[in-house]
Amino acid sequence: MMQKQTVVLLSLCMLSGCFLFSIAATAQSPEISLREFASGQIKKGVRSIGMGGNGATWGNYSLVWRDSGTALIDAGATSYTNHNSFSFTAAGITTPALWHGLTIYAIELSQYAANVATSLKSPGLGSSPVLVHGDGNNQALFIKAAMPLSNGFSVGVLLSYERSQFSAVSDNSAADDVRYHTNWVPSGGFGITWQPNKRILAGFRALFNNDMEYRTDNTGTSKGLNAVQEYRLGVSVGLWDGALADLGGNLRAKSNKISKTSATITEPNLGFEQVFLHRHLALRTGVDETSYTAGFSVKFQPVSVDVAYVNNIGIARVGDLFGTASNSVIATFVFNYGALKKRK
Repeated sequence: MMQKQTVVLLSLCMLSGCFLFSIAATAQSPEISLREFASGQIKKGVRSIGMGGNGATWGNYSLVWRDSGTALIDAGATSYTNHNSFSFTAAGITTPALWHGLTIYAIELSQYAANVATSLKSPGLGSSPVLVHGDGNNQALFIKAAMPLSNGFSVGVLLSYERSQFSAVSDNSAADDVRYHTNWVPSGGFGITWQPNKRILAGFRALFNNDMEYRTDNTGTSKGLNAVQEYRLGVSVGLWDGALADLGGNLRAKSNKISKTSATITEPNLGFEQVFLHRHLALRTGVDETSYTAGFSVKFQPVSVDVAYVNNIGIARVGDLFGTASNSVIATFVFNYGALKKRK
């Protein structure tokens, strides 16, 4: 009875948050916005992306210990109908279980976008947004550490290092350009999950991203802090054998000193997963904020492949900065080197 009350309470909190705190927000700077196609996704994991992007449950930092002794390669691509495209690759490794199950995971990411068409507003370009073309990139390193505790609880932390840049030239004059880049400011997050039995998993995740942003055009350089705090709450419930329903919500507060803007946004996350063939195959679908998702996994030890599709990825966060419609595919290849050691 207590477990059912806990699930209901979590669900009501998430749903109420999604309706009470929503405030319309404008897109961030281009070099930070492009992270929504890469680092913003791999923090959740491809499995979670395919079932609605709920990073509070199965994508929680606190569950890294369950993937001990694995190595992976991530790749993703986003294509807009206006021909703007973004891609990334990443590689990571998770240690074997250490002290009391403590596991450490590190992943490095590289993202690149060329000849991106958008519109930007900057003093050197004029008082109104101007059509531009530009190139951008993002480099990041994330380190997670997690361990199981007693009574079904697990905890985890994230440390992140990330730098981005975007350089654009006005479509009207090659002499008018604007360049954005970020310097690293300490960033990270933490997560906690509770799994009292095999059917229920509840979790909370917090993320704090900070960047010192620089914008340079022919009038000079502006500097200011871009700060984002994100809080996720979620619960996953086993419906029948091999089936999971996932419900979550996220609250995101952001501010940008250069543009003098701030906003608070809340959105829901909904997902479903069903496994087949003695857990060798899994199919999933969901809604991540306002983006529809789908995915599948194929697993035959020591190898597994996860693939996720997202329609209009991150549109609730970047708006129409890069276009109005997009399709994204993200895939992960995982090698369980720990399983090979156990066989020996």
